[in-house]
Amino acid sequence: MEGVERNSSIFSPRPFQEWSLAFWTLCSVMVPVLITLWCSFRRSRRQELMQDILRKSKHNWQDTDLFSQPTYCCICSLHILQGAFCNCCGLCVDEECLKKADRRFLCKEIIMRGESGFRTSMVHQWIRGNVPLCSYCVVCKQQCGTQPKLCDYRCVWCQQTVHDECMQSALKNGTCELGEFRNLIIPPYYLFNVSQMRKDKRVDYGKLAASCGKNWTPLIILANTRSGNNMGETLLGQFKMLLNPIQIFELTKTTPAKALQLCTWLPCNSARVLVCGGDGTVGWVLDAIDDMKIKGQERYIPQVAILPLGTGNDLSNTLGWGAGYAGEIPVEQILRNVMDADGIKLDRWKVQVTNKGYYNLRKLKVFTMNNYFSTGPDALMALNFHTHREKSPSLFSNRIINKAVYFFYGTKDCLVQECKDLNKKIELELDGERIDLPSLEGIIVLNIAYWGGGCRLWEGMGDELYPPARHDDGLLEVVGVNGSFHCAQIQVKLANPIRLGQAHTVRLILKNSKMPMQVDGEPWAQGPCTVTITHKTHALMLYHSGEQTDDDDVSSVSEQELAKDQTDEDT
Repeated sequence: MEGVERNSSIFSPRPFQEWSLAFWTLCSVMVPVLITLWCSFRRSRRQELMQDILRKSKHNWQDTDLFSQPTYCCICSLHILQGAFCNCCGLCVDEECLKKADRRFLCKEIIMRGESGFRTSMVHQWIRGNVPLCSYCVVCKQQCGTQPKLCDYRCVWCQQTVHDECMQSALKNGTCELGEFRNLIIPPYYLFNVSQMRKDKRVDYGKLAASCGKNWTPLIILANTRSGNNMGETLLGQFKMLLNPIQIFELTKTTPAKALQLCTWLPCNSARVLVCGGDGTVGWVLDAIDDMKIKGQERYIPQVAILPLGTGNDLSNTLGWGAGYAGEIPVEQILRNVMDADGIKLDRWKVQVTNKGYYNLRKLKVFTMNNYFSTGPDALMALNFHTHREKSPSLFSNRIINKAVYFFYGTKDCLVQECKDLNKKIELELDGERIDLPSLEGIIVLNIAYWGGGCRLWEGMGDELYPPARHDDGLLEVVGVNGSFHCAQIQVKLANPIRLGQAHTVRLILKNSKMPMQVDGEPWAQGPCTVTITHKTHALMLYHSGEQTDDDDVSSVSEQELAKDQTDEDT
């Protein structure tokens, strides 16, 4: 009996059960891991294939899915779960249909194809499906895109929409008039004609403008995608949908000097430029325009409008384009505002900083000023902000966060007062006449009405008589402040600045100390020096009368009307 019990223990199912448990435990751990690795491999492989397709494609594809932009594939007509859309022509396709879409559909042609001869018109370029909401058929005037499927057509140039059943052969091959923004679009046939003229070494493009209409003012858009709220990427795609993609430039990839050479392909004094960025970006573009004058291209100089994407946007505010853009109005309205804007002049100033010391071999610092120059607490805030943004640029990509950081440094300066007794450290001369300075902590030299993100500094509380401030009269306004707290009081109209005077030439002499300085938001720490500000040139700008920071700000509007009248007299 003992032998039988011993043999039965050898063939007991317990070891088998233990091995079975271990095996299934291992499977339960390894199978998810293997599935995850396989999915990662497939995903990376799919991304490589997608990148290869996107790199070779003539379309400007952007990723889309069911949640970000519900659309239908223009090839298979199915709902897109994972795919791409072209932000130039609006074509939407599923991932599996990308190659077919590249072969079957052309994107917007920036220049018309052909061998010889001159063209004066073009036909519609229709894309089926995914028409904009609230669009209406050009034939029957009924709403388009109401059915939950791929239906109806849209012209990528004039943006007209038409029902499937209303599409006729005459309309399908009809002449495209380029729609509402035809006065801003550079037509592909115009660029074709220019290329033909250049082959014959002719540059009189005025004759070609007749085919584009008598009110044709072609628009070039320069966008800085790193400004403010980083909205530049979205705006680029929206503008490419409405205009010729050749008119749109991203300044992180193409410099303003290179982009503005497109103006030389256009009739003299016809081009307009929309700068999407902060005041620093506007200054960068205006410097490139000044270089055009040096190159002898003065007859091609454009007028400049602003879409404010920066933090302060004081120049934009002065010219009526608002204190900041956050997507509150559609890009179509922005283009309408540019078409309706009036031309005015803006003074630009040369700021020369000469370091003291006979043996100082460093070169002079020379800046161009559009907005203001300052030394004191506001320059110190700008310097602290700039230093920390250089260390961690990704943390300063939001306009509200940027202003909060400025507020923090302003509060700190109220307690520390690093710039006190400035009147003992600096001498001020206005048009060669020395000014006796009262006790103050900062000096601000103004060219425009707004300062500090929307404050009309020269006006203050508006309860005192003072000479009017304009940005085209060749005069600078010079004021003093008693610290960061005084600046805050002026911004909320609880105090007036210390008005030191107006002048054509301003000279500041920093004696023996080191002080923060800034020109148009570009700060630095400066030792003993002489700062001389003189008039440099005028810039041709566009003024929009439809938006102001203060609703009751009648004086600003009257100033702009005076500026416009003065411009008309000069011309």
